[in-house]
Amino acid sequence: MKIARIIISFLAIGVALYEQSEAKPNLLIVIPAVLVFVFGMMPLFNTPKKDEAND
Repeated sequence: MKIARIIISFLAIGVALYEQSEAKPNLLIVIPAVLVFVFGMMPLFNTPKKDEAND
């Protein structure tokens, strides 16, 4: 599941970067692509805090 989330996130940011490189980028494509990337990567960086690990 983590691998699929990483692949989808990087594909989304790739689409956003490609769209941004055009002369007139379409914000209706860029904004959702960046949101997919952010929300796709968020769970991967949730690590337990030191206090929670000791309990």
